[in-house]
Amino acid sequence: MDIEKIYKECGALLEGHFLLSSQKHSPNYLQSAKVLEDPKRAENLAKELAKQIKEYGLEIDTVCSPAIGGLLAGYELARALGVRFIFTERKDGQMTLRRGFEVSKDEKVLICEDIITTGGSAMEAAKEIEKRGAKVVGFAALANRGVCNRVGSDIKRKDECKLPKDLPFFALADFNFPIYDKENCPMCKEGSKPVKPGSRGN
Repeated sequence: MDIEKIYKECGALLEGHFLLSSQKHSPNYLQSAKVLEDPKRAENLAKELAKQIKEYGLEIDTVCSPAIGGLLAGYELARALGVRFIFTERKDGQMTLRRGFEVSKDEKVLICEDIITTGGSAMEAAKEIEKRGAKVVGFAALANRGVCNRVGSDIKRKDECKLPKDLPFFALADFNFPIYDKENCPMCKEGSKPVKPGSRGN
């Protein structure tokens, strides 16, 4: 499955000057909502991701996604794995489990995003889940922005990666685009202003 080709065909691999959820800047942006708007395509991608996880042998009771970006990917992955799905969402700036969702002691939870860059939002969701007694056993995403190292890839983990070193991270592909701190962004130095096309901006 050629994930980069799928993103390009969907008009979901954007070029410009973007502010990522990690607050870093990049000339490229992956707009997964465009890829996942086709339910059949979303199902097929989730099945491919579930295949990786099953081959690894990871035991999972529940998939949890941070809202809003991870909802479609997480729901479809839970369906492909045959487990339940829950999500966390921000309330007063804090990632919280709401809407009557509960987790039990030692319940095995996989955190799923659409895209993982540094893994910041995924870790916020993981901390909320573990605070309530469940156990986070791994992380998953449709695509890896190349900061964290995933199962089956030779990309080296960068210092900015926030995912735990001792838990597996699954993704369908690596997108190793340039990523800059605001202070070192060449596009900013040229006078360009970043836009945020994802879930926390417009």
